[in-house]
Amino acid sequence: MIEERGRVIAVESGTVQVETLRRSTCSSCSASTGCGQGILARLGVVRGRGQVHALFLQNRSSLHFASRKLAPGDEVVLGVGEELVLKSALLFYLSPLLGLFALALLAERLGLGESLIIVAGLAGFLLTWLLVRRYARRHSDDPAMQPVVLRALVGGPPGPV
Repeated sequence: MIEERGRVIAVESGTVQVETLRRSTCSSCSASTGCGQGILARLGVVRGRGQVHALFLQNRSSLHFASRKLAPGDEVVLGVGEELVLKSALLFYLSPLLGLFALALLAERLGLGESLIIVAGLAGFLLTWLLVRRYARRHSDDPAMQPVVLRALVGGPPGPV
């Protein structure tokens, strides 16, 4: 499970909206001194905050915040499964490239000219990108593809549920 810290912005039924600060990879990278992203982050230029909806599973009694209601401002730890990240990366990055190569190779096999091969490759890239985008929109509310609140980093006595 890949974990990321964030701050609760809003609480809805069954989900919470969380603002995360994307800094986990930059702090561990050895090239952060020469990297443009690292330099911009140190200057404060990067909009490094992202907002995500995460599932809040209240029926998980192993979580220490099960008896406390989350409120805006609470810090939480989000989790996403490694296999979901891997599948998503393959889908979003590899599929359009495969579409580009497939249509470019098909155009080359048909004996088309170089300019038409380039156009066919770009068309394959665009078509596959549109299909991936449609797939992502259709499955955006799928609970299996959502981050989950693993634990809350709140102090004080537990409040009413």
